[in-house]
Amino acid sequence: MFYTIKSPWVLRKTFPDYIWKLDTGQPVLYLTFDDGPHPEITGFVLDELKRYNAKATFFCIGNNVALYPETYKRILLEGHRVGNHTYSHLNGWKTNDKKYIDDVLKAREFINSNLFRPPYGKITGFQARLLSKVNTSDQSLFRIIMWDVLSGDFDRSITAEKCYINVVKNVSNGSIITFHDSEKAFPRLKNSLPEILKTLVGKGYRFEAIG
Repeated sequence: MFYTIKSPWVLRKTFPDYIWKLDTGQPVLYLTFDDGPHPEITGFVLDELKRYNAKATFFCIGNNVALYPETYKRILLEGHRVGNHTYSHLNGWKTNDKKYIDDVLKAREFINSNLFRPPYGKITGFQARLLSKVNTSDQSLFRIIMWDVLSGDFDRSITAEKCYINVVKNVSNGSIITFHDSEKAFPRLKNSLPEILKTLVGKGYRFEAIG
């Protein structure tokens, strides 16, 4: 499985309209969690965030929101932000454009947000342009949120310690960091997230939701 921990500069330059980082010059980091909500795993994440008064952004799959509405409500009640991650976790590179956009719009019926992250980070330029023309319920356009740092928690071949290193060695002011509140990622997430929060808070960082 090939992926880069830091988003390559060439991608940032090629797709400047996507949001890769939010550097305000302050020691602020942006934790994001993809693929939930999941009643137990998202609950674990929320409990850990609360311990450090940390806010995050959860890119939710519409079908999971439909299955676990109470967990979705808890995310919002505890002051976090949500984003659209499609209804069915579709790969934009392998999906017909109309089917892809329809799936995003179906997810919007459950997820009130103008933030969008494509599953796997895979979206065509044409699909992105179509989304940029779609108004959300608050009348603002979809913003495509990528990431600066991947934790790698989805990778079954690495350890929780490696996830920890991936994050703490690569973040800087404004980094958007990607985790997954999913069953696949949980073996690494549960042992890395608490230590990552502890270490980075100790370094003077604070955690905010994407505005």
